Amino acid sequence: MPEAYIVEAVRTAGGRRGGRLAGVHPVDLAARSLDAIMERSGLEAGAVDDVVMGCVSQGGEQAMQVGRNAVLAAKRLGEGVPAVTIDRQCGSSQQAVQFAAQAVMSGTQDVVIAAGVESMSRVPMGSTAMFHMKEGLGNYKSPGLEEKYPGIQWSQFMGAEMIVKKHGFTKDDLDRFALASHHKAIEATQGGAFAAEIVPVEVETSEGSAMHTVDEGIRFDATLESISSVKLLSPEGTITAATSSQICDGSSAVLVVSERALKQYGLTPLARIHNLTVTAGDPVIMLEEPLFATDRALERAGMTIGDIDLYEVNEAFAPVPLAWLKHTGADPEKLNVNGGAIALGHPLGASGTKLMATLVHALRARGKKYGLQTMCEGGGVANVTIIEAL
Repeated sequence: MPEAYIVEAVRTAGGRRGGRLAGVHPVDLAARSLDAIMERSGLEAGAVDDVVMGCVSQGGEQAMQVGRNAVLAAKRLGEGVPAVTIDRQCGSSQQAVQFAAQAVMSGTQDVVIAAGVESMSRVPMGSTAMFHMKEGLGNYKSPGLEEKYPGIQWSQFMGAEMIVKKHGFTKDDLDRFALASHHKAIEATQGGAFAAEIVPVEVETSEGSAMHTVDEGIRFDATLESISSVKLLSPEGTITAATSSQICDGSSAVLVVSERALKQYGLTPLARIHNLTVTAGDPVIMLEEPLFATDRALERAGMTIGDIDLYEVNEAFAPVPLAWLKHTGADPEKLNVNGGAIALGHPLGASGTKLMATLVHALRARGKKYGLQTMCEGGGVANVTIIEAL
């Protein structure tokens, strides 16, 4: 079977809700990452077979096929480059990578850009469903779905609390994990670990134009006391905003190509895609599926968790990666080594390719070989992608 290679992997620095990226239209934000892929690779637009764009809240400024609109807004792509927008909830752009790889491995395409975008400032989370319900245009929960899951309200917050209870975590466990996320992100930022992956975005500030290059969500003054003092989201729960992923604006992109394209265009691969897995399970606890998806991915790849050098497990809520560590027996020192979504933000549809960019560059910076990325997703779905740095 043909191989699929990652040649470029980029992301914007995250923007806080209402922060430095809030003034940028999501179409233009996505276009910036697409242009960066083209700039770095040196490819001409005609070489690109397709763009697969992940986006969760496909309404308002992210409606009407945001992937295609981003291609049209990009300076280095043109009308002849197709695009598609997909929604696998938080794993949307990780799935974009997997669709791109599948296209290349099937031999039907040679050059595909997998990407993602989410402006959570301009298109708030859940707004696409809430707007229609408010306007009397119906509810996503059909009569058939209600019959199978009577009275169930799909809630990631509820799922996170269920994981806490199931795995026996304490609030202190969550607080300490969140603090570590910030500390790792601070060290990575100050040490220049993100320099190879971050695409500068020009923004307007109160002091004039500036380039946005630093993840805005990092709490450089974070302490255990400050994190533990944040109000509980539920009076009887353990989760707080400090132990949850941050609402974030951002875009990201990964260039996936065939061996034929490597030779034809003189490209140098950063990594080879080793395994693609997606599974689904309990839609109520919802966020636990990465545990079981990882089991399946490793089995299919003929590997053990000890064979993996670095892991990127999305920090949707602190109990998710904690449960993943407990279930897999993975080494905590290899997990989210440059911080995770608790510190860096979780721009929903952009997070999959965002984490992939971080994983690819972290492996190469450390001289490591295998990396595993996984993401919990709404509805109880999870993607796992295993890559080999080259």
